[in-house]
Parts: sequence; C-alpha cells; structure tokens
Amino acid sequence: MISPIKIWRRQKEIRKILGMKGEVLVWTKIYTAGADFKKYAPYPVVLVKLDNQEKVYGQLVDYKEEDLKIGEKVVCILRKVREASDDGVIAYGIKFKPL
Repeated sequence: MISPIKIWRRQKEIRKILGMKGEVLVWTKIYTAGADFKKYAPYPVVLVKLDNQEKVYGQLVDYKEEDLKIGEKVVCILRKVREASDDGVIAYGIKFKPL
C-alpha cells in the first residue's frame, strides 16, 4: 500500500512532465509482474527521452504491437496505477501513450 502522503509528495514530479511528448529509446515486455500488476501482464515498459531531454520510464498503454519500436513518438499521460486502498485512496501515476 502506498501512503496518501507519498502520493501527495510525488504529484509535483508528475505534474512537471504530464502532457510532454517524447520518443521511445528502448522497451521491454514484463511477463512476470509483481502482485499489484499481475492482472496487467504481459505489459510493455518504455524508456522515453522527453522533448526537454529528460529520460523517464513507464508503462506503455493503448498501444498496438506495431507501436513497440524504438523511435515511436509518445505522450506522457496520467492513469490509475493501483486499485483503491482500504482508505479509498487511488494511486495515479504517469504512463505513456503512442501519438
């Protein structure tokens, strides 16, 4: 479980790259996922070089198999990363979507 305080602190990092575009530098597919992510497996994870030259990694969503390539243009979006906790807190984080 992730605490609401950690979610609140992390929002500053997320906000500064949300909506930024970039390109995939490298990608891989996760077949054996951790407990929180088993229902999503297999899923692709990408390392993206944003337009501001910052490098960020995250899950690729709403993709077709042909989108899994180096140089693919993507945009940073906000999506739910975990189910709601017992307290009703829903954790959101960055993911990437092909353009």
